[in-house]
Parts: sequence; structure tokens; C-alpha cells
Amino acid sequence: MKKMIALGFEGSANKIGVGVVTLDGNILSNPRHTYITPPGHGFLPRETAQHHLHHILPLVKSALETAKITPKDIDCLCYTKGPGMGAPLQVSAVAVRVLSQIWNKPIVAVNHCVAHIEMGRVVTGADDPVVLYVSGGNTQVIAYSEGRYRIFGETIDIAVGNCLDRFARVLTLSNDPSPGYNIEQLAKKGKLFIELPYVVKGMDVSFSGILSYIESTAEEKLKSNECTPADLCYSLQETLFAMLVEITERAMAHCDKKDVLIVGGVGCNERLQEMMRIMCTERGGRLFATDDRYCIDNGAMIAYTGLLAWAHGVSTPLEEVTFTQRFRTDEVHAIWREKALTNGKELMEEDV
Repeated sequence: MKKMIALGFEGSANKIGVGVVTLDGNILSNPRHTYITPPGHGFLPRETAQHHLHHILPLVKSALETAKITPKDIDCLCYTKGPGMGAPLQVSAVAVRVLSQIWNKPIVAVNHCVAHIEMGRVVTGADDPVVLYVSGGNTQVIAYSEGRYRIFGETIDIAVGNCLDRFARVLTLSNDPSPGYNIEQLAKKGKLFIELPYVVKGMDVSFSGILSYIESTAEEKLKSNECTPADLCYSLQETLFAMLVEITERAMAHCDKKDVLIVGGVGCNERLQEMMRIMCTERGGRLFATDDRYCIDNGAMIAYTGLLAWAHGVSTPLEEVTFTQRFRTDEVHAIWREKALTNGKELMEEDV
């Protein structure tokens, strides 16, 4: 029996990725390319979109060749509808509309945040965990309930990844492979902990004030040789991650769940994983996390999540294949989770 196959496009930020995945979660190919700017600079929408335009067709060719399939083998095309940066998102939306008409394939619009969760679940085997989603554009504590991924806590200003990235610019760290990764490596050499603001507001967190404080602190303390850049990176990481562990643990208690899944680009950080693992172990639970192949934006996560929806009868009419910079995680009806739980319940009743 032929397996269902999807081709997925991810391009919501500075990475453009194309992935080929089967319904059982087998990743056949997952190439991507990152737009890297000079040290001290972020990435702007227009230039990022131009980068994506340049690389998207070679990535499609590479994905098909690596997966050893042709367009005829594809059941549906999936793309990131949002959230993300407008101009980069537009590239994938246009590409998928064109390919859909050339290849005569249905389209499924995918929520970027939900795709991170589903990729994390299938790769790690996590069943029903509390999810910490941490990236350059998003910071949320999430758990599944009654057909949707509910947000129990989130940032009220900037994302944790954005906070780390912007501090990397202050220190003019390289953006290759990513500013957050280079902060992580520098933090390992830090010895002096500098106290920073700790801003947890109920289930939510705030990072903009911490960033402003450490930016001014960095200028003063580095000039007077009171600390090193490594000390500042170490202190920033410890503070931010402690805040994230706190709100995640509170969500676990509220939802009566023992396991945690970390997804998103910042989820690759080994120190964050270590802190979260300690907390989970103390509560008798487990931590599930992935490496940079899957926690960083990629096409396979879009393909897999879109395929889950398509297998349950969901598709997107061509005239609705658009993009949006704002697309809440809890706006998505995760019909595949609902059906799976219902089927499980029916089986249990029959067994009884």
C-alpha cells in the first residue's frame, strides 16, 4: 500500500526549507538554507525574501532528488501560512500556489507554531506533554486540550530568541550559524554571575526590560573590566532560562502533566535542556528535546503537520492560500489529535 507523502515549505523567518515526509513521520529529505547577515546586524524582511526567492527552487529540486520521488508521488503541498515576517512568508505562499497548479496537487496551510509541536512529538515520541515553544519570534507554554493547543503562558513583549539575538548584536557576535548558538558557546566560559531583572508575571514573561538593562550594564561593566562578555552571556542565559523553567513547571502543575517537550530554535540550547531536565526529574517526569535538525525551522515539520491535517480531510482552497504575520497557536483545530484520542477511547470501551 502506497504511503501518503507531502512536500512542505517553511520560510517564515531567515531560513527557507523544503521537506518531504510520509504520514508515519518518516523524513525522506529536509534541505534548508539560512540567510546570514554580518555581525551586529539583524535580517530585514525585503532582503530575507530575496534570499528565499534565490534558494527555493534549488531546494525543491534537492528535496525531490534526495527523497527519490517525483511530483507524481506527492499527495499534497503544505506551506507556512504564519506567523512570521510578511515578505519571507509570501515567497512560500506564491511558490506553493504555482506548483499546485502545475502539478495539480491540493494545498494545506499550516500554522508554524503547531508544526514545531508536531515535529517534536513525532521525532521524540512524546505523547501528551506540556510544550515550551521558544524561538526568535515566539515564546509560549502550551498544552493540548479539547481539540486545540492552548496557550497557558507567553511573552508579553519580545521573544526569548529575539532577546538573545539582539544582545549578540551588542557584543558583535557572528550570526553564523546563529547568534543564539554563539551566545551559548560564550556562556560556557562565564564564571561571574551578574544579577539581572527577573520578570515573571503570573504565567507570562517579559524580556524587553532585561535586554535594556543588560545592554546598558554591558557598556559600563566591560569598559571598567568588571566582567567579561562571557560573564554577561552566562548571566543572561541563566536568568532567562530560569524564568522559562518556572512558568513551564507551573503549567505542568495546572495541567497535571509530568513530561515537557521543548521546541523551537532556542530549544537546541543545551543549558536550557539541562535546567528543564533537572526540574522534570524532580517532578518524576521526562524531558523531550531535539537537536538542530528539527528544532530549527525546517520544511519537514510543515510537510508532516499539513499531511496530518490532509489525512483527516483538511485542505486549503487556492483562493485562500495566503499568509499572515499573526496566527495564534490556539486558532488551529488540531483535528488529528481529536480523532486519535476519540479512536483510542472507543478501543478502550470495546476492550471493557
